[in-house]
Amino acid sequence: MLERKKIESQFANSPLTGGGEGFKYDAVAMMPDVKVIKIGGQSVMDRGRAALFPILEEIAAAKDQYKLLLCCGGGTRARHIYAMASDLELPTGILAALGGYVPRQNARMLQMLLAKHGGIYIMHDDFEKLPLYFRLGCIPIMTGMPPFGYWEKPTENGRIPQHRTDAGVFLSAEVLGCKRAIFVKDEAGLFEDDPKKNPKAKHIPRITAQELLKADLPDMILERVVIEYLARARSCHELQIVNGLERGMLTRALAGEDVGTLITKA
Repeated sequence: MLERKKIESQFANSPLTGGGEGFKYDAVAMMPDVKVIKIGGQSVMDRGRAALFPILEEIAAAKDQYKLLLCCGGGTRARHIYAMASDLELPTGILAALGGYVPRQNARMLQMLLAKHGGIYIMHDDFEKLPLYFRLGCIPIMTGMPPFGYWEKPTENGRIPQHRTDAGVFLSAEVLGCKRAIFVKDEAGLFEDDPKKNPKAKHIPRITAQELLKADLPDMILERVVIEYLARARSCHELQIVNGLERGMLTRALAGEDVGTLITKA
């Protein structure tokens, strides 16, 4: 019987994403000056012209001052897909692949609305072209869904993929080396309870990832996995949630103001 050949390597027994001994690597901030922005699906896109157009006006006014990367959420249509696919008992990977179509549709609609301002629709494979697009004065627009698709990990509870559009936005900011990702929603950030159901719910202007995970809020405006990733992020150390329905909030966030809610790594 032939003996198994052992090849000595610095990669052996050392996970590339681990923090133990063995292979070491440093995070490289490729484009830390990019502003990664998520336009909410249900919170903004599904509301139509009245909610979306004022936000697009702010984006168009800011395009020459900042490098803007827009990512789109899925919204109600994506939830319908998840519900039907779950009823059919389809695996999580199939749900992730099907759910990814809706934010891509939203990204295409957003691109058409921003075409006269340089809006350009991009796929995940176009990520390395971002420097060129910014140099040309474009506003790249993509789905917020991460490219896991059929390879999405099964979840512990239910079939809904845990990596959805919030996760994709965070991962995009982390890969680019951006310090902060901005989430445009229809609420002024985090609250101790759902403000739509409880108008007296207390607003949370600032909180750390660990504090938020420990609080275990009954209704959180961001996907929980994003907060778990933030706690061990290398580059993206802040998530900012702003109310896009309040004119000027996005502009203030782009200028670096701590409006809305700021969730920090520590």
